[in-house]
Amino acid sequence: MENLVVLGAGESGCGAAILGKKKGFNVFVSDKGTISKKSKDVLLHNNIPFEEEKHSERQILGADLVIKSPGIPDTIPLIQAIEKQGIPIIDELEFASRYYQKPIIAITGSNGKTTTTLLTSHVFKKAGKKVIVAGNIGKSLAKQVAEEIESDLAIIEISSFQLDRIEEFKPHIAILLNITPDHLDRYNDDFEQYTASKLRITKNQSDQDYLIYNIDDSAICRYLESTKTRAQLIPFSLEKREGTGAWVDNKDLIINIKTGITMSIQKLALQGKHNLYNSMAAGVASRILELRKEIIRESLNDFQNIEHRLETVTQVCGVSYINDSKATNVNSTWYALESMEEQTVWIVGGVDKGNDYDSLIPLVKDKVKAIVCLGVDNSKIHAAFGHLVEDIFDTQSMYDAVRAAYSLAKKGDSVLLSPACASFDLFENYEDRGRQFKEAAKGL
Repeated sequence: MENLVVLGAGESGCGAAILGKKKGFNVFVSDKGTISKKSKDVLLHNNIPFEEEKHSERQILGADLVIKSPGIPDTIPLIQAIEKQGIPIIDELEFASRYYQKPIIAITGSNGKTTTTLLTSHVFKKAGKKVIVAGNIGKSLAKQVAEEIESDLAIIEISSFQLDRIEEFKPHIAILLNITPDHLDRYNDDFEQYTASKLRITKNQSDQDYLIYNIDDSAICRYLESTKTRAQLIPFSLEKREGTGAWVDNKDLIINIKTGITMSIQKLALQGKHNLYNSMAAGVASRILELRKEIIRESLNDFQNIEHRLETVTQVCGVSYINDSKATNVNSTWYALESMEEQTVWIVGGVDKGNDYDSLIPLVKDKVKAIVCLGVDNSKIHAAFGHLVEDIFDTQSMYDAVRAAYSLAKKGDSVLLSPACASFDLFENYEDRGRQFKEAAKGL
């Protein structure tokens, strides 16, 4: 019996452990932190041994295979010791996909992954397909494979960290939305390394598979010119018309795979330039697998967006309050500000991941009337925008931030929470931050 060590006891780790045991491995789970009660209960129920708040190196180095949580950096001594021993290290998605025989649609990009994953699954479910949704959303793929969930296909949101540890993972359809600087601390501050990681999504694809990609994204195009893929390339664009794929013609979205679909942009459920890209990608994937045009059109028109992503919460005294707490990087906030049509009071701040705010300057000049900083250290925000916006205030609680925004906004304005930063200085996570915003806004 082969020894399988799972590093990390979160959703993906527990799922991998359960699948590993079901497939006959001798499984051991090790977590350097504290394991949640929920995860402990899962492991105990499945009779899987585990340890927490330590890594027993001797036992770990006795593994035949290691499955690593995507959040564990490759640079820590334990990972380097495992690699020195020649023990394979893979990701939970890689492991699970070896036991999943149905088609996979895998979606990656710096921004828009979650929205596009849920939108694509919405289309397929509306068409009557049984869909597994996994990756960074909901249950892990491994757990769903272990539970033998009946499905026609899997739709997976996949990050660069997960792609770093793939070997055989082979989606029938890969979607590459965009590549902008994010998580560069994990890639030696090298954008080319990060780009190469994203393009690993097409590494094992054959000429029977498809890579749907944003042809307007210069980083993607540059990399595809130098690194060829065997997959069939299907572009989508707001700026070009390629003949096959998706593009915009005046006020219409055109999806042309075998035959064409035309639909009004104004009727799409998701508005804004970034969401147009997401709708294109989902529509193209749906047509490749030959879903009916009417189903695709209806689904793109009636989809309800995810919580914490440009979510309209309430309207108070003619002011709209919009929750975009999931915007944890500058590029996500760029899309949010770009979609704003009214003058905006912008709530921004948190844990800065080495942000460069220059790209936001034109949008702030054009659309932002006041800034409310929400973070322990707001100095970089003041330095970037203090000369552009007359009213800029510091707060360290969501209640104070929303109250400040309320005092600054006038009828017809919007209050936008789009932090461009991680949440861990004042909140548990971006969901906690978003929920507190909604509670404060509704309490006005």
